[in-house]
Formats: sequence, C-alpha cells, structure tokens
Amino acid sequence: MRHRKSGRKLNRSNTHRAAMFKNMARALLTYEQIRTTEAKAKELRRIADKLITLAIRNDLHSRRQAYKVLGSHQMVQRLFDEIGPRFEGAGGGYTRIVKMSQPRKGDCAPMVIIELTRKAGEAAAEAPAKEEPKKAPAKKAEKPAEKPVEKEEEPKAEEAPEAAEKADEE
Repeated sequence: MRHRKSGRKLNRSNTHRAAMFKNMARALLTYEQIRTTEAKAKELRRIADKLITLAIRNDLHSRRQAYKVLGSHQMVQRLFDEIGPRFEGAGGGYTRIVKMSQPRKGDCAPMVIIELTRKAGEAAAEAPAKEEPKKAPAKKAEKPAEKPVEKEEEPKAEEAPEAAEKADEE
C-alpha cells in the first residue's frame, strides 16, 4: 500500500528525479516560464514555491538552503535579489499552471506552461499602483490623531488659572 507517500515517481529513479527537478527549477527561475508535462509541472510547483518562500525570508540560512537546490551562486543571487522582492507580502501562489490545448505529439501527454505569477515587467507596473492606496489610509489616520491633541490642550488652559491662583495665595 502507498499510504502517506507524497510525490510522484514519474517512472524515474530517486537521483534522476532529484536532478531533473533541480534543472527544471533553474530553468523556471531563469526564463520565468517553461513548457512541460502536467505531472512534472505539479511536482515542480512544490519546489519552486518553497524556493520563493526562502527568498522572501532572505536570511543566510535560507540562502544556503536555496543553494542546495539550485547549485549556483548566480541563481541564488537572482532568486533573492530580483524574484523574491516581487512576491513580498504575497501569501503563496507564486506559480501558475496553464494547460495547453494540444497534447504532445508521440505519446499524447498533456502539456502545460508553468510560470511565475509576477513577472519582471508586471511587478514594476504594480508597485506604483500599490503605493497610492497606502497614502490614502495615512491621511485618514492623521485626522483622529488631531482630535486627542486638541483635548490635551484644553486642560492645560484650565490648569493655567489654577496655577495663577496658587501663586497669588503664596
């Protein structure tokens, strides 16, 4: 029985599968979209999402774990400096699988395109749009802050005559 065994074997040995997914992860992070079979894409999604989560954490231990998968300092640097910041604040869903209309010739395998949800050009366009809504709530927050300031000033005005009366008594 195959209870509690996660992952697909894809008719490959353990070492072949690991090497294949390392290569596919490198290709996905380099080109930001690749064409592959549906089963491979669903397994690759697990690896790619974990790598991007490491990039969002952005500490030394995360970099070393990413290097273990990618095997290249240049790829780790690209992941942490370019790809990771794009997904800052996202709660997941870093990859998208789009099914292609035609299966692969020869064996009729269902083909898909796996891609990053936020690409390099799109992230730059979204950044200014997100800054504007942040400014609006800040203005709303300033108005309630002004009211307590006015309340504090009024008691000070009342204390001033009391202080003058104490001075007269002495």
